[in-house]
Parts: sequence; structure tokens; C-alpha cells
Amino acid sequence: MVKISNDKLKKLIIGNARITDPDVLVGPKVGEDAAIIKLNGNYLAVHSDPITGSLNDIGWLAINVPANDIATRGVRPRWFVLTLLLPRFFSDDDLMKVMNQVNDALAALGGSLIGGHTEYVRETRFPIASTTVMGVGAAYVSTSGLRAGDAVVATKYAAIEATAIAARDLENDLRKRGVSGEVITRASALIRNVSVVKEALIAARYASSMHDPTEGGVIQGLLEMASASGTCINVDSSIPVLPETSEVLGAVGIDPYRSLSSGMLLIGVKPGLLEGLLADLSDNGVPAKPIGKAVKCGKPCVELNGLAICEDEFVEDELMKLLDETSRQ
Repeated sequence: MVKISNDKLKKLIIGNARITDPDVLVGPKVGEDAAIIKLNGNYLAVHSDPITGSLNDIGWLAINVPANDIATRGVRPRWFVLTLLLPRFFSDDDLMKVMNQVNDALAALGGSLIGGHTEYVRETRFPIASTTVMGVGAAYVSTSGLRAGDAVVATKYAAIEATAIAARDLENDLRKRGVSGEVITRASALIRNVSVVKEALIAARYASSMHDPTEGGVIQGLLEMASASGTCINVDSSIPVLPETSEVLGAVGIDPYRSLSSGMLLIGVKPGLLEGLLADLSDNGVPAKPIGKAVKCGKPCVELNGLAICEDEFVEDELMKLLDETSRQ
């Protein structure tokens, strides 16, 4: 349940990927959320993502998390292919719960489940979902489009996803640590806020770059943005965190900047377009603020609170690490 490091990813996976098709415009690269394929004058965005860190919301996340990666291209996610690998003891009622969540998420996005695969696996103790999502657009945004001088904007709040998963999957532990039922209820409800599709499609009109911070949190997301574009990002303003996040994640010793952050969108934007972007997002009910800017540098890094984190460093997701340790007990 721990993502492979970017160094290993580049060395073992991306370095061995061979693309000979000239219609593949964006292929595998650290920080690029989805492949882009030229298709009859339009652009097909394709992305796959697994969900391994949630027990109670795997169906909801299996649609929304990969949909976010298509939307960061400025493309509406439309077609979904879902693979479910289930423990042998997974009941029909459990599976129906997963599919109800899948259908709720698809209805909210206007997407369609067009295929997939489901099987029981003796070797797994927890359900695993993997989803491929596709969409077609007339234009696209890439993570690598960030340029020195661009402002970096964050929407909503850091670690929304981590807060909700912790509240829903670690509730008993949180209560023992003194977190009130009221806070847990509010934190649990944040699972409904993990989609960034609406704001990504708005931001596409202004953005030079967009990225969806997931595993490793906003720090890893910013680092991937810097790595993809060959820039450094100086964070010069506080990254927004909800009170529920501070209380829930603080109770189990988790840094919200280093934890699952689906629900936040990182946007690179030219200074002249910043005011229009913020106004458009605000008019559509999406909180957003500039948190830093991209600058020229020799080695892609993120500078936060006086600390430089560079592209060859591995930002381990603290909630995923905790869930992995808990699953072994």
C-alpha cells in the first residue's frame, strides 16, 4: 500500500517504456496525471489508478480519484473501466455497497461504467479496485506546462481525503485518543469533497499547468509538478488545512501536508490570469488561494518553511504508512 518512489519509477518503469506511436503526445512521466493521445483532431486522455487505502469508501474513491486525473487535463472524464479484486470472504452485500458507491459517483460526474473485471483472490485480505478512465477534449493542459514566474494556486484544503478515510476507517482509535464524535462525523463527511472535476474544468481556461495531489500529499504533489516542468516551487503562503483535519490527523500523528490530498487541485497560472482564475473559482463556490510561485533552478525542488525537498527525495504518505502498519496487526 505504499507508492513506489519516483527514483525507482523513473529507473525501472518509465525508463523501460517504449513509445513508437507518434499520436502519443504525453506518455509516462513523473507528475503527468494522464496520457494524451491525438485522436481525429481532438485529444484522448487516459489514466489508471488503484484504490488500496480505504475500506469503507472504495467504490466512491475508485471513480472520483482517477476521474480527477483526467480532469486535470482540462478534459471531462466520461468512460470508466473498473477492476475489483476481492477477498474470498467478501459478501454479496459488501459488493453491492461498493457498486452503490460506484453508481453514486458516476451519477455525480455524468460518467459511464463501460466494462471491467471482478474476481475473488485468495491472497488478499482487503478489497482492491483499479480503474481506467477516459475522456476526449479539444485541448489539454499538462503538468509540465508550469513556467518560472507562474503563480501556484491551491483549491480547497490539504488532506481532505486522508481526513475522511481516517475518520471512517480509524474511528474507534480516534475516539480512544479523545476526538469527539462531532468532529469525527464532520471529518467523515469530507469524503464527498474529494472530487476536483468541477474546479479543474473551470481552471483549464486559465491554467498553464494542473496537478492532483494524492499519495504523499500536497508536498509530493508540488514536487511532482516541479519535476515535470523542470522548475522549483517556492511556497510563500500557508497551505489551507481544515480544523477537522488538524484534529483528526493530529490525534494519530500525521502531517496533513504528507497525506492523501484528493480534493485539492494545484494550478499553475500566468500572473496576468491569476485574478480572473480566482474570481471564476469563487463565483462557482470553490475556495482557492495562491500559495507560491515557480522559479528557475538547476534541480527541481519545493521550498516550504525554509526546507528544500528535491525531486530525488521520496515523500512517504503518512496515512498510508499507518494503515499499512495497522493492517499487519
